[in-house]
Order: sequence, then C-alpha cells, then structure tokens
Amino acid sequence: MDYSSQSGFRQRKLQPKVRMRGAAVDSSEPSQLFDDTSAGHNAGHSGVDKGPMAYAGQSLLSDPVSNLAMAYGSSLASQGKEMMDKNLDRFIPISKLKYYFAVDTVYVGKKLGLLVFPYMHENWEVSYQQDTPVAPRFDVNAPDLYIPAMAFITYILVAGLALGTQNRFSPEILGMQASSALVWLIIEVLAVLLSLYLVTVNTDLTTIDLVAFSGYKYVGMIVGVLAGLLFGKMGYYLTLLWCCASIFVFMIRTLRLKILSEAAAEGVLVRGAKNQLRMYLTMAIAAAQPVFMYWLTFHLVR
Repeated sequence: MDYSSQSGFRQRKLQPKVRMRGAAVDSSEPSQLFDDTSAGHNAGHSGVDKGPMAYAGQSLLSDPVSNLAMAYGSSLASQGKEMMDKNLDRFIPISKLKYYFAVDTVYVGKKLGLLVFPYMHENWEVSYQQDTPVAPRFDVNAPDLYIPAMAFITYILVAGLALGTQNRFSPEILGMQASSALVWLIIEVLAVLLSLYLVTVNTDLTTIDLVAFSGYKYVGMIVGVLAGLLFGKMGYYLTLLWCCASIFVFMIRTLRLKILSEAAAEGVLVRGAKNQLRMYLTMAIAAAQPVFMYWLTFHLVR
C-alpha cells in the first residue's frame, strides 16, 4: 500500500514533468516555423523568376509609347522655340542686342573717360569688318547699351540716396523719378526718329543707336548729383556744367558722322538747304542733352 501510494505520488509528480516537456516542445514549434524559411525562400525565388518576365512584357509595351511621346514632345518644343524666336525677333532683335552688350572692362573705362573728357579724342569713326561694325569691346567709338542701362539704374539709386539725405525719400517718389526719366528718354528717341524722317536723312542710325546715345547723359547726371551731395549746390552746378559741355561735344562729334553728309564729315563747308537742316538737327539733338540733364537732377540737390 505504501509503495503503491508512493508510486502514485511519483506518477502524479512525473505527469507535470511530462507536460512541461510537452509545453517546451510546443514552444519550440513557433521558433522552428520562424527559422524554417524554405517556403518563403522558394516563394521569393518564384517571384524573382516571374519578375523579369513581367518587366520584359511591360517594357515591350511601354518603350514604343514612351519613345513616341518623347519624340513628339521634343518636336513640339523645337517648333515652339522657333515660333517664339521669330516673334521675338520681330519686336525685339535679340541678335542685335547681343552686339550692344559685347563690352569688357577696358572698353567701359575708356568710354566713361571719353564721355567725361572728349576734347582730346581725334578719331571718331566706327571701325568696320566686312561691312559690319566691330563689337564695342574692340572699338571705343561703337555705341553700346551696357553703359546707358547701368547708368540709368545707378541714377535711380543715387536719386534715392539724395532724397534720403533730405528726408524726402518714399517708394512713390522714387518710382515717379524712374518713370519720368524713362518717359523722357522715350519721348526724346521718338522725337529724333520723327525729325530724321521729316528731314529725309539716309543714315545707318538705328533706334537702338539712338537709345544708346541718349542714355549716355546719365553718366554726367550721376557725377553732378554726387558732386552736389558732397560739395553742395556750387559743386553740383560746376560739375554739371562740365558734364553738359562734354556730352554736347561728344554728341556733335559722334552724330555728325551719322547725320551729316560725307562732305560735312570730312570738314568741308556745309552748303545747301538739306545739309543745313541736317546740321541744325545734329546741334538740336546735342543741345537737348544738357536740358534733360538739368531737368532731371536740379530738384535732387538742395
């Protein structure tokens, strides 16, 4: 009896141990499933094997369509660019504008010196190469748009500085200053074009040339306003008087080769009604520069 009870006790003790071993075996089954990736590995290989076939089929279908789309798009882009270039050339000659901005530092320095002190310069003729004028960087007598454009912007900045020192600065006043200067420039160019048409002058002057020559006066205006800020009204008037005389001489010696006849350009006495009209027109254009210089700057110095 005692042994049977002891054996029963032992059996009851052994049963939990067996169950715990079974639980351990059961707990190892998920790790075994996690480690055994043969099914997933095979599925991965099967997916890889099917992938290139699917991509090859898609490439066969998509490549011709994409190539056609790219070709069609490039043709549309080229046609649009050609149409835009043609329409721009009608109103804004881009190729000609590149010529007027073909400058370098040496040219800018020489041109500024010529605008301020033109009295010692002798040769005023523009150089040509195969019936076309050379670029401005190779000839100081050639007109350019770089100096007029930069001078106009600098004039607006100097005007803002002058107004600021007098406690009169405001964006509205500076905008009016810029717009008025631009409007007067347009009026001047249109008036010169109309005068050349009425006088029937056969010249190679273009509208861009007139804009360039009319824009050179901003250099003297900047110098005059800066002198007024530094030395007062007396410095402004003296400096502006010098710059006005310089731009007058510069315009006379430059435009006489463009407007006057060949005989007048060579120094022969001007005779005939047509040549006299051309001479008066040249002097009027040159005399208008000091008037605009004073009109656009006198209110900036007090």
